[in-house]
Amino acid sequence: MPGMGTYVNRRYTGRPWHRKPAPLPEPGQERLRRSPVTWTIVGTLVALAAVAGLGWYLVQPPPPPPYATPAAVVDDGGAQAGFAVGGSGPVVVEVYQDFLSRDSRAVDAAIHPVLDGLVAANRIRLVWHPVGEGFNPTEGATRAANAVTCAADVGKLRAFTDALYANQPRPGQPGLSDDELLDIAGPAGLNMPAFAACVRDQRYRDWIGVVDARAAERGVTQVPAVYVNGTRLARPTPGALVAAIG
Repeated sequence: MPGMGTYVNRRYTGRPWHRKPAPLPEPGQERLRRSPVTWTIVGTLVALAAVAGLGWYLVQPPPPPPYATPAAVVDDGGAQAGFAVGGSGPVVVEVYQDFLSRDSRAVDAAIHPVLDGLVAANRIRLVWHPVGEGFNPTEGATRAANAVTCAADVGKLRAFTDALYANQPRPGQPGLSDDELLDIAGPAGLNMPAFAACVRDQRYRDWIGVVDARAAERGVTQVPAVYVNGTRLARPTPGALVAAIG
């Protein structure tokens, strides 16, 4: 009405187009505003990627050791502690030998015919542990053990071992030199450049040190020593060997 003031109820006259617009998200914030379902999917994909990465890692072959190992290296008696000689029977026979030792020579002469027969009959799996200067400080013990291992690589283990024991120096004398080892290897059928290089390079010298260390960890204090299925024979005789194998 003219002359009269107009009453305005401010409580109910607000209009949407008068409201202050909501602020726009900062750059990047929109990407963070995801539903729980989205985050669940992301988390699942991350977990699957982690599992796939772990699976890939587990199926990778282990890295090679920092030293050369023989072709037939085995873990009997400790990790990479020996090499397989022959047989795949149910009983494991392990022989520790020092090729400068008269006792090792005598035990080998007594039991190797029995062991050869058991290997041929596939009743045992035979493992050798060639020890070196960790057990016999005489110069040349490791060199002899290395040469035996080289001979095993080319399939002439028995022939070379027989030649080595037949030409064993007197107790306390140094072991055979590289040239002397190669001289006795010829009649054993080892006129091979690969064998000669293995002997002269002492390819398995570091591995022989590993054999010595694993033997000490096992509790071997002197050689020769013979184990049957992990139990050491008190007397490594042919009779005791056959009785232990059963």
